[in-house]
Amino acid sequence: MNQGPIRNGHLNRGAPCHRAGALSKTGAEMPSFTFTSRPALTGTLRVPGDKSISHRALMFAGLAVGESRITGLLEGEDVLATAAAMRQLGADIVRGADGTWRVRGAGLGSLLEPRQALDMGNSGTSTRLMMGLLASHGLTATFTGDASLSGRPMNRVIDPLSRMGASFEASSGGTLPLMLRGASPAVPITYRLPVASAQVKSAVLLAGLNTPGITRVIEPVATRDHTERMLTGFGATLEIGEENGPNGPERVIAIHGEADLRPLDVVVPSDPSSAAFFIVAALLLPGSDLVIENVGLNATRAGIVTVLRQMGGDITELERREVGGEPVADLRVRHSALTGIDVDPAIVPSMVDEFPVLFVAAALAKGTTRTSGLDELRVKESDRLAAMASALTAAGAIVEEQEDGLIITGSDGEPLRGTANAKVKTHLDHRIAMAMAVAGLVSRDGVTVDDTAPIATSFPTFMQLLTGDAV
Repeated sequence: MNQGPIRNGHLNRGAPCHRAGALSKTGAEMPSFTFTSRPALTGTLRVPGDKSISHRALMFAGLAVGESRITGLLEGEDVLATAAAMRQLGADIVRGADGTWRVRGAGLGSLLEPRQALDMGNSGTSTRLMMGLLASHGLTATFTGDASLSGRPMNRVIDPLSRMGASFEASSGGTLPLMLRGASPAVPITYRLPVASAQVKSAVLLAGLNTPGITRVIEPVATRDHTERMLTGFGATLEIGEENGPNGPERVIAIHGEADLRPLDVVVPSDPSSAAFFIVAALLLPGSDLVIENVGLNATRAGIVTVLRQMGGDITELERREVGGEPVADLRVRHSALTGIDVDPAIVPSMVDEFPVLFVAAALAKGTTRTSGLDELRVKESDRLAAMASALTAAGAIVEEQEDGLIITGSDGEPLRGTANAKVKTHLDHRIAMAMAVAGLVSRDGVTVDDTAPIATSFPTFMQLLTGDAV
């Protein structure tokens, strides 16, 4: 096996991964890839900027009056779709040669009606937040997306925004293509989230920005709070508190409408969801000692670190600090013998996107890992519970699929012993592709991922970093 640490922020060439041919349903060739075992991960690595924060930075800067600067922006396809949509709405968005993005906003309440459909690509976050943003503007917009996004339900956003006065014409099942007619003026509401969802919460708050009066969102379970933090930085007035609900204390966010947003310089920390793939890989590969720089550790996003530590993972925070209003640290990750646990459902909102790669960690742990409360994973880019159960089983893991979670019996550190070059279907889901890439690194005979193209939606440098081709 080729040996080699990570140097200058990427893996040395030598990870034995191989391209393979595959065809999509349309007959076009898909970039499939076979991932096989590799040496330890050592050295220093930095992953791209946080996707959630990148989306919001572009949107909020596009609503402010004046010029904002954004550094560290994730330049993946999902975020570029947000930038393209904001340009159609009147924002002037330019990327400088130094990687700094400059955004001159159109101004809240002064957005232009888009001349063409807003193509949101694969991005559910862009779509749901943009629907909220436009719901309180008196214009009409059509939303489209790729095959994966077009299968994702939007009813959970349509419902509260309709109560505020917006109207919708959606495809069967509340999916895209979808036409929105905004309300002017919209009606402020108090909305209790039926399920924990930062996207739905953010959509309602964004609609409230241009709505007279005070719009309130009540969340029984706290979700990621990037929207609240960043809107405050851009000058919006928010009040955050607690009140007693039917099942205990509930978080209440109130936003004052008809806000005047001011420009803000935003520094985007590294995405903890992207870092999770390399955290798990380093924990599983013997001899690994890896530092991942500048990782965002917002408490509403850092659940994966908490759970991996509970399983015995050696993850140390170095130089904890604040960047752009968000807590960050460099993470030192060393190979560890993991033990299966029962994952507390209360932690799900803080790591909902990281469960695919957690399932890979569980497959190599000692004993059994049980997860529950994961209904949300059924309606992501794919049905992530079914997709990961099928993929890990093909790779040789012992998996039992439940209605709201997976039960995984680990191999106690032994390589996954699936069939030679186990082939897995990603269902156009970037996180399934990356999670199973990590599984391939700790497999006996390798794992072939049927389509690596979706990875570019959130982590465009993943393949280069993992295979040592980055520059």
